[in-house]
Amino acid sequence: MTFEAPRGTHDILPAEQPRWQWARRVMEAVCALYGYRRIDTPAFEDTELIIRTSGEGSDVVQKETYTFEDRGGRSLTLRPEGTAPICRAYLEHGLHREPQPQKLYTIGPMWRYDRPQKGRYREHRQLSVEAIGSEDPAVDAEIIQLYSALAGRLGVRNVALHLNSIGDSNCRPAYIEKLSAWLDEHEAELDAEARAKRATSPLRVFDVKNERVQQLLRGAPTIGESLCDACREHFAAVRSYLDAMGVAYELAPTLVRGLDYYTRTTFEFKDASIGAQDTICGGGRYDGLIEAIGGPPTPGIGFGAGLERLLLSANPVDPPGQPPVDAFLVLDEDGSRETLLRLLAELRAGGVSADTDYAGRSRKGQLTQAGRLGARATVFVGADAATIRERGADDRRVGLDELPATLGR
Repeated sequence: MTFEAPRGTHDILPAEQPRWQWARRVMEAVCALYGYRRIDTPAFEDTELIIRTSGEGSDVVQKETYTFEDRGGRSLTLRPEGTAPICRAYLEHGLHREPQPQKLYTIGPMWRYDRPQKGRYREHRQLSVEAIGSEDPAVDAEIIQLYSALAGRLGVRNVALHLNSIGDSNCRPAYIEKLSAWLDEHEAELDAEARAKRATSPLRVFDVKNERVQQLLRGAPTIGESLCDACREHFAAVRSYLDAMGVAYELAPTLVRGLDYYTRTTFEFKDASIGAQDTICGGGRYDGLIEAIGGPPTPGIGFGAGLERLLLSANPVDPPGQPPVDAFLVLDEDGSRETLLRLLAELRAGGVSADTDYAGRSRKGQLTQAGRLGARATVFVGADAATIRERGADDRRVGLDELPATLGR
């Protein structure tokens, strides 16, 4: 019997790790530049939290969650995205009583039972960035510009920002009434998916996959035509600030996102070069989410960006590689293995990355292995002394006790 990783998951092998670690370092550095602090939440949450925030009729809840009952009979769900858990932690730990907005981010695995595709996995890693506690449109612009800057640092060259406003509880009901009337007129032209999405929320029809139905929906009334004055002014300010920051965007009147908690600003970053599923980041404002989970009315905005899809787009000028070891120790004929291992431990204790042979290689094979590891120095350990060989320099012979200090300089 042989085993493989479960469908929709993948292993990140040692050869791939430098690229992943580089991407995480860049994400952490950019978030720190913008004043966002790291938060880590559990891998699973109370199922009711996911239902209440995502919407009982959403695709996430209906089709994609990994939900299970624990030994105590509690219904738990592996987190499908990062916003709801962060908002739960914000409320639970009293972050709403601290200076606002709270600017938070996390990087970790998320789970959705979806059809695996290129760069889309059932278990995937995601960067979630959230600014909670401010309705200032400048915060919307900052969040969007943060991702734009991050994409630039990662070498994403073909990204396009799609932007929309979907209004709020004041103006959206009138729009939904208008949209519903239009959908009634075109009921016969909708497919089964569109009808199912409409039954849970008319706005969700814009998320259908069928290209024919998408073409039809381009003639539907758009939310922009029904925005109230407050939402229209807010969206105009967001666009003005993005212009001031030099962030290019395309208005996307049918962009609604798939979760119930979104209000006002919604956005997606797309890279057509990675295939049909071209969204590499999506987010928006969620001014009613904290209230939906028992807190006071609290505005917020954020985004989620999958690392797998982002790395498909990333094209760094200087690709990250495996860091070389400082020293590779080779045992001379008159040397002692015990002495070599003692020196190896002393070097590592002093902060010098070091390795040696554990595969019974010949002397020539050990030198080849030192080259594979990119060793800066090859050290031949004898009975009383060690010979240090470095590229472009003459061999140096030092006493065994001097070796840690010599290589540690």
